[in-house]
Amino acid sequence: MQTEKQYFIKEVGSHLDKSSYCLITDYTGITVEEVEGLRIKLEKVGAEFHVVKNRILKIAAQEREFPEMAEWLTGQTAIIVGGENPSESIKILEGFIKEKKKVSIKGGVLDKKLLSEAEVSDLGKLPSLEVLRAQLLGTLNAPAQQTVTVLMGVPQAIVNILKNYEEKLG
Repeated sequence: MQTEKQYFIKEVGSHLDKSSYCLITDYTGITVEEVEGLRIKLEKVGAEFHVVKNRILKIAAQEREFPEMAEWLTGQTAIIVGGENPSESIKILEGFIKEKKKVSIKGGVLDKKLLSEAEVSDLGKLPSLEVLRAQLLGTLNAPAQQTVTVLMGVPQAIVNILKNYEEKLG
């Protein structure tokens, strides 16, 4: 029995090592088909849904020096890990919750910091990593673009003056 328990602790630990975040959910009432549908959606963003035993998760989390999350480790527990962008996983999970009205978010861990249910929801509202990168590049590019516009304005003004002068002469 002890060997089996160690195997499960190691398996859950390997799931926790897959990403910098872990979403903890209560999956009470969902069917196998619904779980499979959620897993397929999460796979598209590189995330995984795993049903875990509370005691096993607690031990695996302690081994990785996660903060204490005992308050969430009651009832039916599943974790979502993996993928580079926790925001995308949260959006998928919240969409699933709205559609099925069965699963709930207990909390989460991001970079070994506890997140309440509200903080997890707020994190899900952030734009995707690609959108954030595009916004940053746009912000960094704006001053250079404005400088070029100003610099191009002077030659354009000279061309306009010469054109007007030519029209007066001609």
